Amino acid sequence: MPVNQEPDLVADVTLENWQTGPHVQWSFQHVDEVVRTAPILTGDSPTPLLSAPAPLQDLPVTLNDGSNVSVQWVMDSTDTDGWIVWRGGKVLAEHYPRGMQPHTRHLLMSVSKSLTGAVAGVLIHQGLLDPARAIASYIPALATRGYGSATVRDLLDMRSGIRFSEEYTDPEAEVRVMEQVMGWATPTSSDLPGTLYDFLAGLQQKGPHHGPFEYRSCESDMLGWVCEAASGRRMTDLLSELLWSPMGAEYGAYIGVDSVGNGMYDGAICTTLRDLLRFGTLLLHGGRSTTGVQVLPEAFITDTWLGDSESAAAFANSPTVHLMPGGMYRNQCWFPAADRSVLLCLGIHGQMVYVNRVTGVVAAKMSSWADPQHAWKLFSTIRAFDTIGIHLTTPLHHQP
Repeated sequence: MPVNQEPDLVADVTLENWQTGPHVQWSFQHVDEVVRTAPILTGDSPTPLLSAPAPLQDLPVTLNDGSNVSVQWVMDSTDTDGWIVWRGGKVLAEHYPRGMQPHTRHLLMSVSKSLTGAVAGVLIHQGLLDPARAIASYIPALATRGYGSATVRDLLDMRSGIRFSEEYTDPEAEVRVMEQVMGWATPTSSDLPGTLYDFLAGLQQKGPHHGPFEYRSCESDMLGWVCEAASGRRMTDLLSELLWSPMGAEYGAYIGVDSVGNGMYDGAICTTLRDLLRFGTLLLHGGRSTTGVQVLPEAFITDTWLGDSESAAAFANSPTVHLMPGGMYRNQCWFPAADRSVLLCLGIHGQMVYVNRVTGVVAAKMSSWADPQHAWKLFSTIRAFDTIGIHLTTPLHHQP
């Protein structure tokens, strides 16, 4: 139990409130006590993380509004459960300010999407998955459904024409209906689809596929289903065998599943902070672990960072462009600026992987924001990690 969590608050956690503040501080660290889950196994040889603690908490940070604060102030003000910073082969900072432990498996929310995209990248490299092929060529039952003519690339970059509302505050939005199907919320209707895949099969097309970027969690779930169809394996096994074990994760992870074991690949993976950092280092090093193991295909990582000729335009024509002018979304990862120096894996309520290929900083943060989205908390965190990178790469700084 988090050290500052009231005991009676834990007893009050229900399907109706477990994703709301203040309950999230406890529930995000105990998801397997709230909903159905399945394990993502790891191997017996964790990749070591060397430590060289550096005094980063007191570094001055200038926020977007011009106010001057410290790294620690940002972390305290953004409901941080744990944060970690790595550079040059060493962990420079690792802090758990609210009772979380290094072995605690915390809900990643939509950072899960980036892990799902990574599995797809391995299958593409193996020749089992083709980004240009239509979904129906892998799942023939969808030939006449909304997703049938969308391509794997449409899923990877969230460019299908599927109707799906991501409005978390609307109880009728598809994202909230999907939670009911998953058993993450009490059903409000007796007509719900029986499984996640039934739900995905019933989604309707509202416009042409391969259009502008539009953030839709269902794209990641559909991608996971296609990965299963292309490989003949369950995604929990793929995540374990293609990512978690070769990456050298220290702890097994787990994922929320529906009544028949289908995982919610868009936002239900739970893992430790240190293992999430290990994933982040793959994105910096061309898919290689810190011990040199090629876990993810280098070509896929390069493609993720660079995008293609349509990536920038697809994002520029999206509803999200005002938050990240010049940004891009590629292979289930975010790029907040036109210079493509920073890659982000993002989840609501404050989950983040930060990778800066200019400064060499990889960071991860797990949080329990009371509200799903909070632009100030998001961009203040990014600014703090940017500041750390600048500090560590200035000529006067000597890294330990």
